[in-house]
Amino acid sequence: MVFTDETDFEVDRVNSNLFDLEWPPRSGRTQQFPEIDDARWFSLELSRGKVVKGQVTMLDALVALIADRA
Repeated sequence: MVFTDETDFEVDRVNSNLFDLEWPPRSGRTQQFPEIDDARWFSLELSRGKVVKGQVTMLDALVALIADRA
């Protein structure tokens, strides 16, 4: 998942919701896991290597949006 924002967001303050999952599979035991396990800021160049291929177009759209505002 990719998010962009123009803010002073502090990634070390991310607090995730939990979801229930039967784990291990077919064990009958339910455990809770965080929906988000990590949050970080990356440069645009590094982001291109971190996101899945289909999300690169979102980064290109962000670059175009920023260029239009300049």
